[in-house]
Amino acid sequence: MSSKVSKPANNKPTVLHKGPSVWYAAPALVLFGIFAIIPLIGVVVLSFMNWDGLGAVTFNGIGNWTRMLTDPLVLNGLRLTIILTIVSWAVQTPICILLGVFMAGKQKYRAFLSVFYFIPLLFSSTAVAIAFKNLLDPQFGIGKAFGVDWLAHNWLGDPNTALWVLIMVVSWCFIPLHSLLYQGAVRQIPQNLYEAAMIDGAGPMRQFFSITLPQIKYTFATDSTLMIVGSLTYFDLVYVMTQGGPGNATRILPLDMYLKGFKSYDMGGASVVGVIILAMGIIISLLLNKLSGSDKMESQMEGV
Repeated sequence: MSSKVSKPANNKPTVLHKGPSVWYAAPALVLFGIFAIIPLIGVVVLSFMNWDGLGAVTFNGIGNWTRMLTDPLVLNGLRLTIILTIVSWAVQTPICILLGVFMAGKQKYRAFLSVFYFIPLLFSSTAVAIAFKNLLDPQFGIGKAFGVDWLAHNWLGDPNTALWVLIMVVSWCFIPLHSLLYQGAVRQIPQNLYEAAMIDGAGPMRQFFSITLPQIKYTFATDSTLMIVGSLTYFDLVYVMTQGGPGNATRILPLDMYLKGFKSYDMGGASVVGVIILAMGIIISLLLNKLSGSDKMESQMEGV
């Protein structure tokens, strides 16, 4: 049975659309505009205003920006945020890659250990913060319970150690999530690449550096973007564990924005800090995307 393709009456070729229609994205774009673009515009406008959250809104020009860019608390928060971002990325990335490669393997005990690796994902950030705050308490924490003097140190009350403890807790919380991304990326690597490498005499380490790492470079760029931009928004962990203390040793930008807006009733200044955080996130995302070459969308399926 043969089928005939009918031609249009005007003998013009019919244009077939390839892929889904752009209208499929309309609901998501509408929601994004309502809950992201409009509030963002409002924050930018508010950064040029004076408002205590209750009274009248008055125009202040660049007064808020001048005040915030010279505020020692903002500059200190910017420094702490940069330290937190860089160190947490440097700690998490190699661990996540190694765990991702391990979980993508076929070891008999892999699934059993993977359960423990993902335990932090089951708890909320607030619950984790409360747990670590109590565990590190010098009076009745884990150090006091086991009689370990060095562990009974007031880690969160010492300005020299508080930020590093926060970095440790943040890493513990988010390593499982990023490891999952690398696990998926490693499982997408064609196995014939490893088979060819084994025939050539390449060992596990050589395969890791010559095949695995190059093949997950785009996942590395994406994960680094998520990790770094996400570190610009840490709030709940820091607020519950230290509230920015001791002194201002852990008063990172997101916490400084909250304290300015809802404790000092300076919504204009808080909006300036919010715009600064947003600008940092956008710039970092664009730089990582450009430097990694992921914007070229090259195929990673060599050898298939």
